[in-house]
Amino acid sequence: MAQQYPEWIWQNGEIKPWKDATAHVMSHALHYGSSVFEGIRSYVTPEGAAIFRLTDHLKRLYLSAKIYDMALPYSQDELAAACREVIRKNGYSAAYLRPVAYRGLGGFGLSAETPIDVAVATWPMGPYLGPEALELGITACVTSWQRFAPNTIPAGAKAGGNYLSGQLVAREARRLGFGEGIALAANGLLSEGAGENLFLVFDGVLHTTPASASILAGITRDTIKVLAREDGIEVVERDIPREYLYLADEVLMCGTAAEITPIREIDGKQVGSGKAGRVTRRLQELYFGLFNGKTQDKWGWLEPV
Repeated sequence: MAQQYPEWIWQNGEIKPWKDATAHVMSHALHYGSSVFEGIRSYVTPEGAAIFRLTDHLKRLYLSAKIYDMALPYSQDELAAACREVIRKNGYSAAYLRPVAYRGLGGFGLSAETPIDVAVATWPMGPYLGPEALELGITACVTSWQRFAPNTIPAGAKAGGNYLSGQLVAREARRLGFGEGIALAANGLLSEGAGENLFLVFDGVLHTTPASASILAGITRDTIKVLAREDGIEVVERDIPREYLYLADEVLMCGTAAEITPIREIDGKQVGSGKAGRVTRRLQELYFGLFNGKTQDKWGWLEPV
């Protein structure tokens, strides 16, 4: 089945037909990966359509751009308005948002000066890792591809070029028949999934890898930490050896696209009982409760469309 695209997109200050949002084949970003972006979701809530942590996502976009010396030509408020406008124009309530800023057509060298182009796309998205993933969990494997070492590529920036690593991790896992891949850091300790952060549960305590493990410290990851602690669940950030994946009572992946996805098997070894455990289920209740009204939004995370 052919991909069905939305009708409208926002690019460089205006809403235009999706088909007209083009970039030159010699754009800097196409050749060198010089883009920064965000993945954001809007949800249907009892109060109407709301974008989840829009301000925090856009703040990270500007920080990623700062690392790469990209001066965005629009303010954060202007991009927030663009996100809302493109959702409304396409008639969406629940949707995925993709703001992206990239070096466009200019000079041809690595350090060449180019214009910074900006776009915001949106489209409907269900569970990223499959329609049954949230309920039944997925299988995963530790892939042969490791994350980049510190002081090589900044893992803390959500940059387009970083996701070449994620592609290798994800494609190897799928080729081997797994739902998703897990990568180790350059020191051989646990890092993250292809495009998701990881949590392991031991005796009711949540453990997650630190920023020093070459991870993108995700906004969903932060949400889980806040919700867990609010609910009385202890959260520990620490270095985690690979074999602890096989010893954990529960393992879950999280991210804007993946939301909170249980992992039922890793490298052919069953995780816990082979299904989502008590802590994972509770975190799903708290997380999705933000959108159905069962979890009070004390933090102002839901921003109306």
